[in-house]
Amino acid sequence: MEAWLALGFLAGMAQALQGAVNAQLRAVVQSPLWATLLSFVVGTIALGVLALAARAPLPAQLPTRAWVWAGGFLGVFHVGAALVLVPKLGAGTTVGLYVAGQMTLGLLLDHFGFVGVPLHTTTPLRFLGAAMVVAGVLLLRLT
Repeated sequence: MEAWLALGFLAGMAQALQGAVNAQLRAVVQSPLWATLLSFVVGTIALGVLALAARAPLPAQLPTRAWVWAGGFLGVFHVGAALVLVPKLGAGTTVGLYVAGQMTLGLLLDHFGFVGVPLHTTTPLRFLGAAMVVAGVLLLRLT
């Protein structure tokens, strides 16, 4: 289990770095839309190389429910928002807001099982943990 925790921690660090790097890309190309597109082009090429190197088979079937495709739109929103927010709020506050938003929606997804997420009851202790994350973001903004 510890390896999964380490992976999650490293992914969080990568997300913080991604926002800062993409903010610099935005400054160079002087457009949040073009910076977001360029980030996705590089990511698409990287995924293509990884899929080919891993010899991953093509999917036998594509999803039929339209909402399953929303992940791409959500990714555009996430990356685009970060490259606008990091220069305005700083990387720490931006990441804190992202984590607070993720924690809030994550608890709701767990509790109600939305979009196929396995049910995990939101206990008072889990709610307190999320509230502490939100409090941490508020402290970041006050200093």
